Amino acid sequence: MSTSTSGVRKSLAKVEIALRWDPSPAGTPAHDLDIIAAVYGAADPYGEPVHLVHFGSRSPDGTITLNRDSHTGQGFGFDEVMTVELNRMATELARVVVGVVIQETGPRDARTKTFAAIGGTGVRIREGYTDLAVSDFAGVPAATAATVAEFTRDAAGVWSLDAGVRGFDADPEEFIRSMGAPRS
Repeated sequence: MSTSTSGVRKSLAKVEIALRWDPSPAGTPAHDLDIIAAVYGAADPYGEPVHLVHFGSRSPDGTITLNRDSHTGQGFGFDEVMTVELNRMATELARVVVGVVIQETGPRDARTKTFAAIGGTGVRIREGYTDLAVSDFAGVPAATAATVAEFTRDAAGVWSLDAGVRGFDADPEEFIRSMGAPRS
């Protein structure tokens, strides 16, 4: 994932994670990629998430919202957009992991789509008009889900970003349980 920052940054405040992909070919089931954010507490930053934000939901405190949700990838530019207001999060919250999962209809054991089967993928993380990271899922072609960002708050209260696409071969429920594990 390419990252870019300009100048010295005291702390991230309000970031946007945007996801795009091409629609599936005519006559085939639609591609549905979903952005998921898992929020972890300072007392247990690698344990169970305090809350999850995904399609049809938002964080209880209103600091994470899904502004745009597509089920097909049809549209112009970015199809799904999530806003994370790090500067408004309670001090008890110290880590946010953002991921993308491929949703499929049909039985669980029939999962077949991976990122290799979905064209035109892209993810952009930005604050204001500054791109912090831009990437795609080409590096994880066999994955059915991936984390794309990890935001952490240090002891001084400063939020930072660790951007990188890390693939998982997991159904959505399994991915949610494993996406916040420490990186190896």
